Amino acid sequence: MTVAPFDVYRDVVRPEWIDHNGHMNVGYYLVVFDYATDAFFRWVGLDDAHRRTAGVTTFCLEAHVTYHREVQAGDPLRFTTLLLGHDEKRIHYFHQMHHATDGFLAATNELMSLHVSRATRRAAPLAVAVRERLASIQAAHDAVPRPPQVGRSIGLGQRPAAR
Repeated sequence: MTVAPFDVYRDVVRPEWIDHNGHMNVGYYLVVFDYATDAFFRWVGLDDAHRRTAGVTTFCLEAHVTYHREVQAGDPLRFTTLLLGHDEKRIHYFHQMHHATDGFLAATNELMSLHVSRATRRAAPLAVAVRERLASIQAAHDAVPRPPQVGRSIGLGQRPAAR
């Protein structure tokens, strides 16, 4: 049975991730979300052994982060990942970072990754086995409601014209 959403990766806010405001620095959100991506990619079949054997990797094409509540040194973190979509060369997915004991949503990260040949540094099709695994995951993840942060854009919105 496929887990929906993927709910395996855990971490703890490290003291070196804390900034002058006393909470986790913005840059380390990307670091820890990248660790969650590594765990998710291992689960879908894009682990280190596959990458090495097939001569492939992934590049991030786009990433959006939303921040909801502060986390501080020592706070336990729990990550869930939802597969939003995929095609022959791209994977669109969404992480949620929760405080592992208090349960609150701390941040989200929506990403689009590209599957790449290491030899050419160009987009390359995912292996058939990986595409099949993604299709199986997609079937389960499509039943999960999409979080409101999915597909957000940044901007101030429409303002009335000055008179």
